Amino acid sequence: MQPTISVGILSASRINFILNEAYKVDGQSFVGAQYVQFESGRVKFNGNTYSELILTPVNNATASFDLIDVLIGIGFHWERKEIQRFNAQLKIIVEGDTLTAINVLSVEDYLLSVISSEMSATSSLELLKAHAVISRSWLLAQLNAKKGTLTKKINNPMPKNCEFDNAKTNQQISNELIKWYDKDDHANFDVCADDHCQRYQGITKASTQLVKNAVESTKGQVIFYEGNICDARFSKCCGGISELFENCWEPVHHAYLLPIEDKAVGGLKTAGMNELQVEAFVKHPLPGDFCNTTDAKVLKQVLNDYDQETADFYRWKVSYSQHELAALIKKKSGIDFGSIIDLIPIERGVSGRLIKLKIVGSKMTKIIGKELEIRKYLSDSHLYSSAFVVEKFAVKKGIPQEFILYGAGWGHGVGLCQIGAAVMAEKGYAYQDILKHYFKTVDLNIMY
Repeated sequence: MQPTISVGILSASRINFILNEAYKVDGQSFVGAQYVQFESGRVKFNGNTYSELILTPVNNATASFDLIDVLIGIGFHWERKEIQRFNAQLKIIVEGDTLTAINVLSVEDYLLSVISSEMSATSSLELLKAHAVISRSWLLAQLNAKKGTLTKKINNPMPKNCEFDNAKTNQQISNELIKWYDKDDHANFDVCADDHCQRYQGITKASTQLVKNAVESTKGQVIFYEGNICDARFSKCCGGISELFENCWEPVHHAYLLPIEDKAVGGLKTAGMNELQVEAFVKHPLPGDFCNTTDAKVLKQVLNDYDQETADFYRWKVSYSQHELAALIKKKSGIDFGSIIDLIPIERGVSGRLIKLKIVGSKMTKIIGKELEIRKYLSDSHLYSSAFVVEKFAVKKGIPQEFILYGAGWGHGVGLCQIGAAVMAEKGYAYQDILKHYFKTVDLNIMY
């Protein structure tokens, strides 16, 4: 039997929502525009206060509610507010001095939205199937880790061919700050609704019959490694080579999250690159990478409207003046480095992504990492990836006046490459083949 999950959607001292059909609280029915307010550590609704408020639909099959001012893309360049619509139960809880709106629903109904939110609801069927499997796998792995209640027993084995960021500080000394951001357990619900976990935008994004077919035809299917559900990761574009888990998050090796060359004849990438090789990889990529595409039809499958505001992803370039870069790093780090003299690679992952970067300033020198922390320091939101090389120009008295970053990929690059998977699907690959390309050591099985 599939689990029921709780998804944290929105936090505020006052939450406005619309009940599109009748919902009940304490036997009384409500419909239309409503609001809840934080008051003295409780939820105030309709003149009464509650330790938590649960609104249950009278007709679970058709009832829906709208949440007003849901923030999406938190911390990214597409951050904005939306009105979003959801099915099933609405729960309001107290967290600190704010309220949090939670949607409670089944795993498979959740996936209908995730697939339509992470991808276009009109994507190719095999791409949607592959994403349904990895999204389900990631979710159930999180529930397993958090609750320890989901069985690891495999039923009906299938053929084998088939930034609410919680920062963990690994090391912090006088000249080094190494920090990673992971999908830590949320204390009062299972997962959140934004990019920090998986995009979940209710039924706001139209869920097509194609999406329903993808979820239904893969119902209960997850990827396993040695009897455990895989913590399946994915990013927009690996840039040609995917990355090891431990180079982006905590220093734990997962044998199913390995660096692969994103090519039809590509294999596992076992060795890293020196700086000259990284520069050649970034500036002069070899042909054949699945994720190297400008095909508008393919990109539309993976990039929702706000994602398409990002034109570059496979290879990109960012320029900063000395003033811009020094001000940016000071703003994002809270440290006055003075003039930026150099950005020096200290350690890279197999894909060329920086794990450690030394920032040399006229007032301060510090090594930072891991990849997301580097991306945060070097962009108003998040730099596309940490796979970049730096060129300095117009050096005056030892101080460069301009920095140009040449980069590869969009995101951490671990696991499935969404754009590469979309290209594979267009080329006729079945979803099982797509999964085996990005997760070479896994088995595909039915969980329920």
